[in-house]
Amino acid sequence: MLIDTHCHLHLLDGRSESVVAAAGDDDVGWIVDVGIDLASSADAAGNAARIANVSAAAGIHPHNAIELTPAVADRLEDLLGMDDVVGVGETGLDYFRNHSPREVQRNAFAKQIELARRLDKVLIVHCRDAFDDVMAMLDGEGTPDRVVFHCFTGGPEMARKVVEAGYMLSFSGNVTFKNAPQQRNACEIVPLDRIVLETDSPFLTPHPYRGQTNKPGRVAITAQTVAEVHDVTPEHVAQVTTANAIRTFRLPVGG
Repeated sequence: MLIDTHCHLHLLDGRSESVVAAAGDDDVGWIVDVGIDLASSADAAGNAARIANVSAAAGIHPHNAIELTPAVADRLEDLLGMDDVVGVGETGLDYFRNHSPREVQRNAFAKQIELARRLDKVLIVHCRDAFDDVMAMLDGEGTPDRVVFHCFTGGPEMARKVVEAGYMLSFSGNVTFKNAPQQRNACEIVPLDRIVLETDSPFLTPHPYRGQTNKPGRVAITAQTVAEVHDVTPEHVAQVTTANAIRTFRLPVGG
C-alpha cells in the first residue's frame, strides 16, 4: 500500500469519491487532502469526514497569506479541531511568486506554526526560494513536534539541514524529472525513514506523464524512482514510506 500525503482533491476533475476510488485501484490506500485557503480547507475537512481512507489538512498557502484575518484564523482553528483534520497546511513562504507581501507571509506562517504546536498537528511546509527564512522561523517560533517539507525541491545540502533539524521530507513527481538530477541527489542522502511520498495532484505529474494532469495513483511512479535512488525494491519503499506517513500524520490506517 502507498499513501499520497499531499493532494488537492478540490482541484481535480470529477467527484472526490471517484478520484479516491481510482487511487485505490492503483494501490494508494490513503490520501491526505490539503487545503490552500479557508474554502478548500473546509472542503478537504468535509471530504475526510465523508470519504473512507481520506484525511485532511487545513491551512493558508503563502500565496493567500493576506487572507489570514483574525476571523479566518478562528475558523481555521475550528477546522483543525476536527478529528479527521490531521495537519496544518499548506503553509510556509514563497519568495518566487510573492503573491502576498513577504512580511504578510511570515506573519501567516508564524500563526500557523503556533496552531500546529498548540493543537499537536503535523505542520506541512511550502518552501520556495525562502529556505533560510523558513528554517529560521521554525527555530524561532518554536517547532512543532512533527514537520514535513512538502514537495522538497532543494539540493543535497538543504536536504541534510532538514534531516539534521529532525523534519520529514516529502518527495513528489519532480524527483522523476530528467532535468532535475539535484532532486535525486538530495533524495539519495535522506534516510528512507525520513521520507514520505506525495503527488501534489493535480500538479507535478511525474515522468513520463509530465504535462498531463496529475492524480494520486501516480505516487507509485515517485516510489519507483526513490527505490532506484536508494537501490532497494519499490515494495520496500512502499512499506517504509507508508509507515512513515502513518506515524507522522497519525493516520488511522487499520483503525
